[in-house]
Amino acid sequence: MNGVSYKPGYVSLHRSGQLRERGESLWQIMDQCTLCPRECGANRLAGEKGFCNASSQLRVASFHAHFGEERPLVGVGGSGTIFLSHCNLGCDFCQNWDISHQGAGTACGIEDLASMMLHLQGQGCGNINVVTPTHYSPHVVMALDLAASRGLRVPLVYNTSGWERREILGVLDGVVDIYLADLKYMDPLCASAYSQDAEGYPSQTCGALLEMQRQVGTALSERNGNLYRGLMIRHLVMPGNASGSMEAMRWIAGNLPLDTYVNIMIQYRPAYRAHLHPEIDRHVEADEYARVVGLARELGLNNLDVDL
Repeated sequence: MNGVSYKPGYVSLHRSGQLRERGESLWQIMDQCTLCPRECGANRLAGEKGFCNASSQLRVASFHAHFGEERPLVGVGGSGTIFLSHCNLGCDFCQNWDISHQGAGTACGIEDLASMMLHLQGQGCGNINVVTPTHYSPHVVMALDLAASRGLRVPLVYNTSGWERREILGVLDGVVDIYLADLKYMDPLCASAYSQDAEGYPSQTCGALLEMQRQVGTALSERNGNLYRGLMIRHLVMPGNASGSMEAMRWIAGNLPLDTYVNIMIQYRPAYRAHLHPEIDRHVEADEYARVVGLARELGLNNLDVDL
């Protein structure tokens, strides 16, 4: 496989008409929204806002070639990143709280989103990377269908908190080329405390990761260093093992291939409302991070992205 020969799955779905059909089916779910595990039931089509604080009106915070993503996604031209406003998880320590919690961004239509995708491809970006797409999955699929009709041919990266419904992921089967998913917590109590009562996060996210793996397989870079398909996992190490890092590494090693791409991240800093939780109101210490990396290696995980 290489960048010239790889054809994203959404191209065939577009040609058969299935891509538009899937977008329309996702759109109707916003009538009583159950797109994410909160299943809040808001009638977003009538202008109501869900738990995520989004109606059916798409908002985009920014789009540009991003050179700070994982190296296999960046390539030469950068990852074509589109930051979508609002979020269904709502972490108290979010570093992008102005976008996720306050909804900073500009109202856009499907045509606008498709144009952004094509613009990024035209700039030389190796993929389209939609960030926090869960509550806007209908918009993404509808725009993808329109962009595909106009020549979009680069892989789609679904950059998610990991908190996804397997039923919705089923609709995305064949649409997404690369899942870039967080595994934030392994303890329901921590998920509830730091992400607004999301106690179901660990079990639902682990189930979602298994479904993502089934759909796209293991993320293995090609000889040119680029990635075109597969599951990539991000795990953010938090102070005092709040994210259950050791348990997360054990789960990955025990349930996914040992060459699963795992980015063990040390970027945590106390932002937004982290001060409300004294136990996470500090930076991660070097030895805390090193212990997680050491365990991952002991467990045999061999496709690690680490800061050591």
